[in-house]
Amino acid sequence: MNQFEAPARTVLKSSEPSIEAKSVSKRYGRYPVLDQVSFKVLPGEVYALAGPNGAGKTTLIRIITGLSFPTGGQMLLCGEDVHTGGSKVRRALGAVVEAPAAFYPHMTGRENLMAHAKLAGGVGFSTDHRNPLLLDENRIREVITDVELTRMQDRNVREYSLGQRQRLGLAAAILTNPRVLVLDEPTSGLDPLGINLVHRVLSGMAATGTAVILSTHHLREVSQYAHRVGILSSGKLLDEVDLGARSSAYRFRVDDAPRAAAALSTQPFVVRSFARPPYVIVHLDSELRAPDAIRALAVEGIRMFEANPDHFDLYEYYRERVEREF
Repeated sequence: MNQFEAPARTVLKSSEPSIEAKSVSKRYGRYPVLDQVSFKVLPGEVYALAGPNGAGKTTLIRIITGLSFPTGGQMLLCGEDVHTGGSKVRRALGAVVEAPAAFYPHMTGRENLMAHAKLAGGVGFSTDHRNPLLLDENRIREVITDVELTRMQDRNVREYSLGQRQRLGLAAAILTNPRVLVLDEPTSGLDPLGINLVHRVLSGMAATGTAVILSTHHLREVSQYAHRVGILSSGKLLDEVDLGARSSAYRFRVDDAPRAAAALSTQPFVVRSFARPPYVIVHLDSELRAPDAIRALAVEGIRMFEANPDHFDLYEYYRERVEREF
């Protein structure tokens, strides 16, 4: 199996978050840009930041990467303050901020990645450092293949399209196999095939334990592989949507929806249930528990006529949530 075919919503369990924002605030003079923003991203998790223009997404991304200092609060990467942790924190970080990333236009894509590798102190996965150049070249070959730039790798970057520069920026960000990957609008300017490629790469990185955080406007696309979405508006984190939990919701058409909701609420595998006559909506701790929910209804003598996943539209939820603030 290719590493980018790993299940998108599998999170590697860890007690320590890879990214943790603690009451992060940012002001420019008297103007607040971020207001007491707190969240955590675990290893192996994809966390998407969504919000209207001016919500503070790029400012937050810049604070996460250490390019901007918060007015208040603290930003931790792998348990270290990103602004005081020095090279220890930087070695764990891969990022593209305010894409497309800047490259030397007179150099080829491969040459740019080699320069990036040298600045990073050499990359590769072997403990044998007798030939670090070979290790760098092997890894560069891998990431060029991952982002589908093999045919362009020996052409000057000035000849690249916007989408190709976007993919080269992603290659540079994942080059050192970082523990934390931070991307600002990584699919901006990409066609549908390019967007799907980015999704595969990010899912693959998360499957190997990397914590991924990105800002995006492509909510329906990101909902296919992100684990959680943080909704920003006017500098505040309005809501966090757990898409894994949402994918475990079912809609049953029954003869007595209120009684069905009450019966299901007593089951240990049910997160919550509520009536929407003639349906009962149930959120399970795993989508594999759907047959157990059906059996529980049968035991209570409740007749069921139809069972379907209760599909969650992230875009519609986001739109309603943001509009509620205005």
